[in-house]
Amino acid sequence: MMKNSPAHLWLLLLVMLLHSCGDNPQKNNTTGDVLLLEQVRLIDGNGGTPVEDTKLLIKDGKITAIGSDITDENATVINLEGKTIMPALISAHSHIGTLKGTTTKAENYTEGNILAQLKKYESYGVLQIMAMGTDRPLLFETGLRDRSLKGEIPGARIHSAGYGFGTPNGAPPLGFAMDKVFRPATAAQVVLQVDSLAQLKPDMVKIWVDDFNGKYAAKMQPEIYKAIIQEAHKKNLPVAAHVYYLNDLKQLVADGVDIIAHSVRSDVIDDSTITQMKAKQVIYIPTLSLDEYAYIYGQQPEWINNEFFKRSLEPGVYEMITAEKYRNDLKNAPNYASNMKAFETAKQNLLQLFKAGVLIAMGTDSGATPVRAQGFSEHLELQLMTEAGLTPLEAITVATKNAATALKIQQQYGTLEPAKVADLVILNSDPSKDIKNTREIFAVYKNGKEVSKGPLP
Repeated sequence: MMKNSPAHLWLLLLVMLLHSCGDNPQKNNTTGDVLLLEQVRLIDGNGGTPVEDTKLLIKDGKITAIGSDITDENATVINLEGKTIMPALISAHSHIGTLKGTTTKAENYTEGNILAQLKKYESYGVLQIMAMGTDRPLLFETGLRDRSLKGEIPGARIHSAGYGFGTPNGAPPLGFAMDKVFRPATAAQVVLQVDSLAQLKPDMVKIWVDDFNGKYAAKMQPEIYKAIIQEAHKKNLPVAAHVYYLNDLKQLVADGVDIIAHSVRSDVIDDSTITQMKAKQVIYIPTLSLDEYAYIYGQQPEWINNEFFKRSLEPGVYEMITAEKYRNDLKNAPNYASNMKAFETAKQNLLQLFKAGVLIAMGTDSGATPVRAQGFSEHLELQLMTEAGLTPLEAITVATKNAATALKIQQQYGTLEPAKVADLVILNSDPSKDIKNTREIFAVYKNGKEVSKGPLP
């Protein structure tokens, strides 16, 4: 009677289930200290041809070996036949915290909102972001930035430019939670302001040199940004500049800027300026997705109803951008045609700079406004770089190895090589064949542990 009782049968079933879990190494593939990922197609981020049917051995969060003949009797083996592994994406130009719903406001900047957005980036395979000059005291006073970099909180790691430098009564716009930005009126004010910023130990200094298509009467003057560059360099801090016009680019390069944080969109960059940029090792972040977002919602982009895109949006944004009035307002705006032209100029400048050997790093300006979707923008940027003329493997290198170089973290991140941190994305399809396959996320690993299955259920 006891042998056939329901309780006894359930007990037998439980024992069998536990036994089968113990025998199957793929059941606990995120808990062990040693993982062996086998039968993978490897894109390592260095730009070479993908390696077919290889293995990665991961111990204590780092890659210890790569090759087809690796074995380790202590490893949990995970068979990934048909899958592709690539390095996690890195955005060298993003914004975090001030975006919520359809608004970008100072009151949105809370720890809870920041954590939610870091998790969103993580789900899209983006594990490092540079918050480019729009952060607020909470990030530093609570130690949130430092905890993120130490891996004590989930989500993408935050790098920060702290509080950027703009112009009094000018760029960047105060209406987008830019009230903490330094706005020196004279070069004499710069020394104390850079000293104040340096106490936060930022990764770089951000400056805005732009009039936002004539919206503001004046741009930051050369004597002021030259002083910022000089003071920042005294403290070993690189300087990244928001630019639009070619003339500003030329002066900034002459004055020693380190990073161009947006595309030049006014004109095609001349060969002499390109030569100077290469000689001075200026890094260029094209942010093509920003320029497409400036007009594309007036049309019907092929990804507008894709769930991979829709899940990256804040609540209410999809309804806003698909409303007929919103589309018509964009198409009827006086700068609609010029924005489309600027986008084409940006693509042309990216390609010629890349061919000339200027270091290109991925950034998107995602999170600065509701229409610049966090997570999706980074995958769109990859697509747009290929449309500009880069190959898929070249675009991936820009978004991994080169972006890591821009953030000065290339010793640990950006490529999949022995001794580097196992930050990687496993894809269902091969992005070297079609760059849109980076959106086919099977799993995201951070420090050698699975942290996400991607944004889609």
